[in-house]
Amino acid sequence: MPGAAESIFWIVLCAVLAPLLAGLLLRHRVPEVVLLLVLGVLVGPNVLDLAVTGEGVGMLRELGLGMLFLLAGYEIEIDELVGRGGRRALATWVACFVVALGVIGLIGMADAIHAEVAVAIALTSTALGTLLPILKDGGLLATPFGRTLMNHGAYGELCPIVAMAVLLGARGAIGSVVVLALFAVLAVLVHRFSARLGREGSRVLAVIRRGAETSGQTTVRLVVLLLVTLGVAAAAFDLDAVLGAFAAGFVLRRLVPAGDRSLEHKLEGLAFGLLIPVFFVTSGMAIDPMAIVHEPVALVVFLLLLVLVRGGLVTLSSRRGFTDRESVAMGLFATTGLPIIVAVTSVAVDEGAMTTTNASVLVAGGALTVLVCPLAAQALLARRPDPQQAHPDQVNPPA
Repeated sequence: MPGAAESIFWIVLCAVLAPLLAGLLLRHRVPEVVLLLVLGVLVGPNVLDLAVTGEGVGMLRELGLGMLFLLAGYEIEIDELVGRGGRRALATWVACFVVALGVIGLIGMADAIHAEVAVAIALTSTALGTLLPILKDGGLLATPFGRTLMNHGAYGELCPIVAMAVLLGARGAIGSVVVLALFAVLAVLVHRFSARLGREGSRVLAVIRRGAETSGQTTVRLVVLLLVTLGVAAAAFDLDAVLGAFAAGFVLRRLVPAGDRSLEHKLEGLAFGLLIPVFFVTSGMAIDPMAIVHEPVALVVFLLLLVLVRGGLVTLSSRRGFTDRESVAMGLFATTGLPIIVAVTSVAVDEGAMTTTNASVLVAGGALTVLVCPLAAQALLARRPDPQQAHPDQVNPPA
């Protein structure tokens, strides 16, 4: 079995090859995330067996997942989430969950599926962290389309995490809600403490600013500390690490509401230069192609349900203010899911409610949405006159 050093070599090599292949051979027609997943499948234990996710690699993977969701949380404007567009995105997620429970419940009556709640949660997720680099590279992030998709993506990440904690936790619904409330209070206290230390005119803030552009890199180190602190807190509360990372992104945005281009540039270098590619490559390594071969019908059914439930309802929700082509593209982007599906299946397997084979099929389905849905959505948007311009009758971004 490959050791940690060999595994890291092959993972980093995949991280380097992905952008080179995307630029030289594919002319950026395929998102880099797709290539990272494919290369991960190839070098992983289920194909060439060149790399494995051991303890050292696993730690890098967790940091990559954390940075992915920290940046996603940082990009989200709280005012957008609680505004008209955000409320519509939340209502859309609730509708998705109700429909998913109904459909999966009917399938479960035929004893064709188990862990119904876990599968229903997986059907409502949107991989906002996965979409973030695609939106950035496509210049869509600051457009009305991008802001609307960020709303759907934010609730497509947050709500499944909350649903996992409440419906799949061992504490029961009431105990889980109490734990979530305690974690939220802790996140607020961390924000208040950080804001007090960094208040304008304080000596601590002066030292931080002086060290920001030196080898001390104080601002970057403080962000990493924030991420690790809330990640450890989430683990202590027996919550998914994604929730801690997302909360860290929200706290960071509140601390620097106007943004900090220098800090953002450094964080993106750390995240997209190493940690996030490691997460995507190792996600590909976890996919078992043989499980797909043995359960092709289950895979197709899961993909169709993802497209119809999450993609279909987001498409309907976004018809107001966008063209039909843009609405379908929005639904395809929203269908993209992987990290939450990985988390949900892991919880279900640990509880004994889902077999590892079925979990592999669902994870493979999530990976396929990352492979296919952004490509299809970008192809639709490429036919628009100018993706940077809002729809003519759009004054405020819709949900």
